[in-house]
Amino acid sequence: MASDGARKQFWKRSNSKLPGSLLKSTAKMPTTPVKAKRVSTFQEFESNTSDAWDAGEDDDELLAMAAESLNSEVVMETANRVLRNHSQRQGRPTLQEGPELQQKPRPEAEPPSPPSGDLRLVKSVSESHTSCPAEELRKLSWSGIPKPVRPMTWKLLSGYLPANVDRRPATLQRKQKEYFAFIEHYYDSRNDEVHQDTYRQIHIDIPRMSPEALILQPKVTEIFERILFIWAIRHPASGYVQGINDLVTPFFVVFICEYIEAEEVDTVDVSGVPAEVLRNIEADTYWCMSKLLDGIQDNYTFAQPGIQMKVKMLEELVSRIDEQVHRHLDQHEVRYLQFAFRWMNNLLMREVPLRCTIRLWDTYQSEPEGFSHFHLYVCAAFLVRWRKEILEEKDFQELLLFLQNLPTAHWDDEDISLLLAEAYRLKFAFADAPNHYKK
Repeated sequence: MASDGARKQFWKRSNSKLPGSLLKSTAKMPTTPVKAKRVSTFQEFESNTSDAWDAGEDDDELLAMAAESLNSEVVMETANRVLRNHSQRQGRPTLQEGPELQQKPRPEAEPPSPPSGDLRLVKSVSESHTSCPAEELRKLSWSGIPKPVRPMTWKLLSGYLPANVDRRPATLQRKQKEYFAFIEHYYDSRNDEVHQDTYRQIHIDIPRMSPEALILQPKVTEIFERILFIWAIRHPASGYVQGINDLVTPFFVVFICEYIEAEEVDTVDVSGVPAEVLRNIEADTYWCMSKLLDGIQDNYTFAQPGIQMKVKMLEELVSRIDEQVHRHLDQHEVRYLQFAFRWMNNLLMREVPLRCTIRLWDTYQSEPEGFSHFHLYVCAAFLVRWRKEILEEKDFQELLLFLQNLPTAHWDDEDISLLLAEAYRLKFAFADAPNHYKK
């Protein structure tokens, strides 16, 4: 349990507008004076380091996409629809909540029609010849993206491509050319003494990834090695860290599925894909993965301070959401770092099937700070999802084995939608009003 001082620091209200928070007609005066924010060690290091965290290199309108807030009414409508449908099918209460959340009333609204939303998203992505409105695209994508337009939508949501359709071909060509210039300039240095340890670790880690049917294809192995090595060379503040390798797979699979017919994403075969198409997919994967990592860079710098902080935040959050689960873990000396480090390091990719990760990332890319801030609430909902099983385990070893091997092999999009709806409700309740839930 975190101390009172740490709890106040973590829950201190931010002046920035959070997505999903309610707009109030009058400003609320803070109860405590706001202290000046001290520059962190990493920020000082970053400002003095020549690096490739080039967040501002793309078009202005793309940066505006990330800054706009998601319409809370639309997301709450979707969340309530998913939870109502699930509870009707299962014949049980909508949430496994702590007593605080069970008693809190929720806003109700009629959900939009999903098929209509899918058609609007397809039209918005593929037919607009002016600009695809960022907020509209994010609203339509939050509840899942149709497979035919997922590759283009991910490129737009990640900030890789401009919203204007007419400008996309030129941007693609420029970025793909730039990536292969990096290959020509840097890749031959992989066997140099200064870089050989990095390359060796990448070479060892890739065969350990999943799905095996994809990773064991030599063409895919070579592509992943190039992507990860070039990223590490261009980002000396972190270099290559185990866990980054997993973040390549969803982008690569989504982009390759645009050119092949695959029943399951786990059985993708690239042998029939033309070499030029594979080259373009490799470049697109590199840039989109780089955009993702720009938002969670402190997860992979020395000592991984971002992950350490997020695990501590998860512990604090779960202690408020479900004190009984939190106490049970504490009584059996199970530390959050022992199971949740991987949840943060790999963004739950080792906990759910790849098809579920892809659906999860539809929403993450639709949420401002989805891979960092919203992921925290997804992890909290994910842990509380196994409340019954956790409380039944009375042994440290059994508890830890269960938390490290959760039974999600048969999960599908419905399970992920329910998890996301629960996570949004937790964020809606706690992110902007933590004082209501203090003991």
